[in-house]
Amino acid sequence: MDTATDTAMDTDMDMHTGPDLAAPPCSAPEDPVQSEVVEIPDDQEIDFVTLGMFIIDEIEFLPPRPPVYDILGGAGSYSALGARLFSPPPSSKTVGWIVDQGSDFPPSITEQLASWQTSALLRSDPSRLTTRGWNGYTAAAPDHRAFRYTTPKQRLTAADLTPPLLRTKAIHLICSPLRCQSLVADLLRRRKAAYRDHYGAEDDYTRPVIVWEPVPDLCVPDELLNCTNTLPLVDVCSPNAEELAGFMGDTSSAVGAVERACEQLLASMPLQSYTLVVRAGARGCYIARNGGRKKKVANANTTSATVDTTTGPSNKPPPPLPPPKKKRDYVRGGLRPDTDMEALFAGLAQDADGCVAREEIELDPGVEKWVPAYYTTNGDSSAGGAPGDSSKVVDPTGGGNTFLGGLAVALARGRPIEEACAWGHVAASFAIEQVGFPVLSVDAEGGERWNGWRVEERLGEMRGRLGL
Repeated sequence: MDTATDTAMDTDMDMHTGPDLAAPPCSAPEDPVQSEVVEIPDDQEIDFVTLGMFIIDEIEFLPPRPPVYDILGGAGSYSALGARLFSPPPSSKTVGWIVDQGSDFPPSITEQLASWQTSALLRSDPSRLTTRGWNGYTAAAPDHRAFRYTTPKQRLTAADLTPPLLRTKAIHLICSPLRCQSLVADLLRRRKAAYRDHYGAEDDYTRPVIVWEPVPDLCVPDELLNCTNTLPLVDVCSPNAEELAGFMGDTSSAVGAVERACEQLLASMPLQSYTLVVRAGARGCYIARNGGRKKKVANANTTSATVDTTTGPSNKPPPPLPPPKKKRDYVRGGLRPDTDMEALFAGLAQDADGCVAREEIELDPGVEKWVPAYYTTNGDSSAGGAPGDSSKVVDPTGGGNTFLGGLAVALARGRPIEEACAWGHVAASFAIEQVGFPVLSVDAEGGERWNGWRVEERLGEMRGRLGL
């Protein structure tokens, strides 16, 4: 079973196969009706935002299993679930996402979303239909889930984000490489404006953690160059094993093929730290981060600083700018017997004690590691760790999106990448135990339970398996 990958129906695709069909039972009202938006308070702190879409699913199984209707779905919904699992109230309000409600929006889903208590930007438009999708299985390919839109899709851009959402600590994008480049540029421009409008200046501006999930349709060799050009713009790139193989023109998604593809991809990049998290279903995920300089974020009025995802915006004044450096006459060329060494070293910047001042560069030693899934299949331990009870896996749909929601919110709260992957696997485990979404309840002690489990209990078990 696939615990950390998802199929085409969960992605906000730039392109998709199959026709878009109109849903027969639904129709938009003839009379124009005023749209309504439920805004998020401007002072709300946000840890996580996704630009994945909200979709309502219809799932048609093989006989004799009956179909199901009005199931919450879409990359946006599942990734928001991943972040929400680790955010009981009042932290639930730090999870932001966008829900576009059409005239056919089911009341049952309205109640379900309200119970999560997130910072969902609810946009009600009775003049259109909610984005819906059909999912189906065939006897020829019982493990493959086909998908097509049955109503027009409502794709999201950075322009849809309100100021509180723009100031998020982490954001999940699901798109093609070229669209990712465009989205990031627009997002950062709007984010700086949001900081300036909220704080009166850009002094406290920080770059968000950007987690990019490539869409399956464009994980092909022709897009590899666009992919490598996108890596410097994001903090984590997370294809699944098949998508990574697609970029590399490979036909295998086995353990060795994943490791080889990551090595080849990162070897082609400049000396800066880039992180790949390859989702590989029941095998878990593979973290590949090359060594190099850690990414820096440029502050408008200060020197560069390492991105800090542990704290939100600060009201502290920026440190003073260093005095301008005096121009020096540099001695150039190779050393010769008559070289004036004093003049040569005069060209080096010196500190107050007269010692050569060197820029302190924070280096990342790199990571190459498999992190096992919470549930594994048939005792699969190829990625290490003890196997979970895979008999509880019902439907892997959305597991990958949920994984990335958990991973992104962990990074936003300052967790290292390995622990963030543990959060992701725990989040995915809740998503795949049923068709649709896990059931939220509150126990006698006031603690949240999802499918009867406390998330912290499952995370504690996962941390124990990993020795964290």
